[in-house]
Order: sequence, then structure tokens, then C-alpha cells
Amino acid sequence: MIRASSPAITGKAEPWLRLAILALVFAVALALGACSERADESEQARGSRPAASPLFYEIAREDGSARGWMLGTIHALPEGTAWRTPAISDAMGKADRLVVEVAALDDAEAMARTFRQLATSPDLPLLAARVPAARQSELAVLADKAGLGPSQQRQTESWAASLILARVNALGDPTNGVDRALLRTFANRPVRELEGVRGQLGIFDRLSEAEQRAMLLAVLDASKQGQREAEALQSAWLRGDVAALEAASQRGIMADPRLRDALLINRNQRWLPLIENELAGPGRPLIAIGAAHLVGPEGLVALLEARGWRLIRLT
Repeated sequence: MIRASSPAITGKAEPWLRLAILALVFAVALALGACSERADESEQARGSRPAASPLFYEIAREDGSARGWMLGTIHALPEGTAWRTPAISDAMGKADRLVVEVAALDDAEAMARTFRQLATSPDLPLLAARVPAARQSELAVLADKAGLGPSQQRQTESWAASLILARVNALGDPTNGVDRALLRTFANRPVRELEGVRGQLGIFDRLSEAEQRAMLLAVLDASKQGQREAEALQSAWLRGDVAALEAASQRGIMADPRLRDALLINRNQRWLPLIENELAGPGRPLIAIGAAHLVGPEGLVALLEARGWRLIRLT
């Protein structure tokens, strides 16, 4: 919740706030969790990075007339990851406009300011006091790695601390994320957003304290899995492995039904009419949304098909 009395955070605290908003919010908000062991093993067997085939669809009316495209994105990638297939590059050139979750990804000042407003409250308990006694030492170690000292912990709400802590073992760089690459490509064309910074952060801020503390525990669990699981997730995204992505979207933070509803299912329902409006409008949009939102019976692919749209995967 927005609290007018929340203290401004300046000086030494500012860098970690910037890190959280720039590097975390747009990656962890839709965290897929841990990919399946099967996906990781198959990647090891190949011994190399898979050929790029992210989830990418042409969207058409029932009569077959194309109305736009939809790409399942990932918000952080290692430098040099080649994800643009010929079909994606072609759509990037032909689309009249871009539709994303958040358009102002490069406005660091505005994002940091919004994060401060929503993420801070005075006189909070230390993070260790917000988890069961058996997990307190584990959380203290992770907080130390993240640079969250006692004074910062007492100002940081549990959801925001979860995002900051998740960065400790995160893989890839948000500056290489698909969202930012698309925004650069569409710099001279219209860009529309489904949520915006405040809308996306507000989802976390409206979670109950119990739900926020469940996030803390989920981040602690995920931190044990380390880089190997993060690499498996990126591999599954790059090859467009629907089964692995769907399985992963039910793990980690998303394993909690309350968090899954708030962060995934309810957002899909809110976005559906906005996406249909874009498809019904003039020209053809390229719609770029986190891959977790596309898969499964409650994903946007299934929801659009149930409304009569034809989605053809382009590989």
C-alpha cells in the first residue's frame, strides 16, 4: 500500500533499491520457479545451448486473417543469447505497435521512486522475525549476501525484501531481457502497456502479510537450487518447451495457490480483454508477455482460443 509517511531512502540505501527495481521486479514478478530435472538433463545430454524457438504465435481470426503476434518473453538473459528466430524478426519489422507489461523499463528514476513509495514502511520487524525460527539463520545469510542490513530491513516490506533476496542467485542480466530489446526496436513506433510500473508493483503490495511471508519462504527454498535450476529455466524458455514451462510455472513462488492466483491467473483474466481490443484495432500488434502467462489451461493461449481466436505457433 502507498504510505505517504514512508521515509525516503537515500544515500547508501539507494543502490540496492535501484538494483531491486531494475533487476528484479520484472523478472521475479512472473518467476517460473525451478524447471524440471528432465529438462536440465536433456540439455546436459545435448552438451550445448538449444536452437532458439521461444513461444511465438501468429494470432488470426476464425477466417484465418492474421491480426497480430504474441511472444512469450523472459526478463533476463546472459549476454549474447540468440533468441530472434527469422519469424520473430519478421514480425518485429512488420508490427505496427508493441504491447508489453511495462513500457517504462528504462526510466530508472521513476521506477526507483515508485518502488520506494510502495515498498517501505517505518518500524518493521527484522526479516528473521518474519519467518519460522528454523529458517531464521538461513534468511540472515541470504540478507547479508543481498546487502540488506538491519536498518534497511526495518523499512522494507516483506514482498520487496523477497524480490531483493531473489536477486542473490538470479542468472542473466535484465538489460539483455527480451522486453528491453523489443522496446529498443520499437523506439519509433507506438508502445502500449498492460500494467505499468505502479500496477505491477501494486500487485505485490496488495498481498496480505501472510502471503508476503510465503514469498520470503519460497525465495529461501529457491535459493538452495542455485544456478543449475536457473540455467534449466532459461534453456526451457529458449527452446519453447511448453511442458517444462508449464510445470515450472507451478513451482517456486507459484506453488502457493494464493500467490499463483494473484501473480498469474488473475492477471491473465485482466489482460485478456485488453489484448482482444488490441487485436481488434487497426494494424497488427506484437504482444510480448512473460512466458509463464502463455502456458497451461489458464494461460493466454488457451484463453484466446476459447474466445475464437486461432493461434498458430511459428517455429
